[in-house]
Amino acid sequence: MAAAQGRLSDGTGGMDDAKEGDQDAKETAPLPFRAAVDALKGARLRPEIEIDPTRPPQRLAPYSYALEAAVVAEDEDLADGRLVLLHDPAGHEAWQGAFRLVTLIRAELEPEMATDPLLPDVSWSWLTGALQARGLSYGEPSGTVTRASSHYFGGLSERPSASQIEIRASWTPREGLGGVPDTAAHLAAWCDLLCQIAGLPPAGPGDASVVTLPQRRDPHSR
Repeated sequence: MAAAQGRLSDGTGGMDDAKEGDQDAKETAPLPFRAAVDALKGARLRPEIEIDPTRPPQRLAPYSYALEAAVVAEDEDLADGRLVLLHDPAGHEAWQGAFRLVTLIRAELEPEMATDPLLPDVSWSWLTGALQARGLSYGEPSGTVTRASSHYFGGLSERPSASQIEIRASWTPREGLGGVPDTAAHLAAWCDLLCQIAGLPPAGPGDASVVTLPQRRDPHSR
């Protein structure tokens, strides 16, 4: 896959806002949410992943925490995404739980992949496969896979046509001891998905069950 077009954050105070929100969460949030956030911060990830906290949405749940990440190889962004942890101590009927993970991932496509009719189904299987490969229990998955093409005209006609894939998804991580889900493992699975859509090879044997598309270019061959 080709490089992703820019980062998801607009770069205007996101880190400062995230740090302030993080401090507020430490002081006021319930213990299960604080433990889940601490687990996210302590997760060990692949070296190709660059990840930072960002400002979370304010209206989706009483408590939220967000990360944005990019897959970077040879100084090139191959894919980027955002992962949001939501928590409602009272539980949420639609979630069937007290926690919810919400994600947006995007990457540019090689031209031969953009027209592949299997692309949406296989892309969704990357998400479920990444969770299953790490033995994670989850429920109520939902989402969309969107591919879009841009063609340039007039003063922009010299630009080559470009295609992009976008995965929007959410799922309920099952809670463990103390009502806390294994958010570190879910983050690792999410990063597996991010690397998969970027075109990187699996990091280890545990990732081998994820289905891949044919005709994918080695990202290091650019």
